Amino acid sequence: MLDWYHRSSPLERKTFWACFAGWGLDALDVQMFTLAIPALMAAYGLDKGQAGLIGSVTLVASALGGWLAGWLSDRLGRLRTLQWTIAWFAGFTFLCAFAQSFPQLLVLKSLQGFGFGGEWAAGAVLMAETIRAENRGRALGAVQSAWAVGWGAAVLLFTAVFSWLPPDLAWRVMFGLGLLPAALVIVIRRGLQEPARPAGGPQQAAPGALGSMARIFQPGLLKTTVLGAVLGTGAHGGYYALMTWLPTYLAKERHLSVLGSGAHLAVVIVAFWCGCLASAWLIDRIGRRRNIALFAGCCVVTVLAYVWLPLSDGAVLLVGFPLGFFAAGIPASLGALFNELYPADIRGAGVGFCYNFGRIASALFPALVGYMSHSMPLGVAIGIDAALAYGLACVTVLALPETRGRVLATEPA
Repeated sequence: MLDWYHRSSPLERKTFWACFAGWGLDALDVQMFTLAIPALMAAYGLDKGQAGLIGSVTLVASALGGWLAGWLSDRLGRLRTLQWTIAWFAGFTFLCAFAQSFPQLLVLKSLQGFGFGGEWAAGAVLMAETIRAENRGRALGAVQSAWAVGWGAAVLLFTAVFSWLPPDLAWRVMFGLGLLPAALVIVIRRGLQEPARPAGGPQQAAPGALGSMARIFQPGLLKTTVLGAVLGTGAHGGYYALMTWLPTYLAKERHLSVLGSGAHLAVVIVAFWCGCLASAWLIDRIGRRRNIALFAGCCVVTVLAYVWLPLSDGAVLLVGFPLGFFAAGIPASLGALFNELYPADIRGAGVGFCYNFGRIASALFPALVGYMSHSMPLGVAIGIDAALAYGLACVTVLALPETRGRVLATEPA
């Protein structure tokens, strides 16, 4: 599974580890919110709808940040855009610790999301243009597994902080610690290299305010862009409908303690990491379309089993493994597919739009789960929304072209 890594050049390896670290730190900062939802609800007297609104607004902001960062990476370069976005999201994660009201937290979380969305857009394109074609799917899938590492670190931090500190202080400490890793990533990325740009690169991009963003909607690419955006909606909608509310579901409906919830989340997170690596191995063997459709279909089945069947706590713990495993396969595949759909000079704009349009549209799902839970159990609401979203991803990806093995203009010989 790791044979591609041993055949990689030093630059490819440095790029891999830098993006791995960046994505893991993204996960650390973002997952802090999902874990802190019960404490935030108590601190500000929020209902589930308001808590879901914070998650949805953050997703919308991350989508806008991803669009802008994708466009900027075509104009100013992948590395420079990447560093700016990391500093941005880490800084606003830190500032969330000092929020004194629900509106303040809503604004600060939205600004955090703006940088979070931009980091993925710039980093995924940098990876795709640095890693050669035969290794691209495995490398991007392996980088996605860093989300599980950052998520796991957030759970460990949550378990430690909430075990030792009162909840109204613990969530502030968690957000405050979100600033610390940013300096490490910025230092690491100084050793990377901006991919060589072909003729028609950013210096020759289409004129006007929209530039490369406008070109992804031209007749030859319009269908691809629309389908990619719908695929992003299904992929993100299913993930965020489930994962935003999973800690709350375990605490409020399963009535698990902090340590009990941590154990269940640990199983999901380890499974997510395994699923990313499995998807990375499969994607270069069975192709992008089949891989995404396979994992999306399995997601529908496992989500419904997890939240709808009358399972004991032990059974829920066991089902958590396939739940996390299959949830990982779709995001682990999107980076390779979206990068291979667009030419180099508008790749950042195309990847940023498709991936992050999904974030905007999927922002409905966490809020919808929260509001639906007023009239039905939270688990039922999670199951309905997540299954619909994953089903949409399964159908849409089959309408896109297969891109396995496609050579990108900037990749090394």
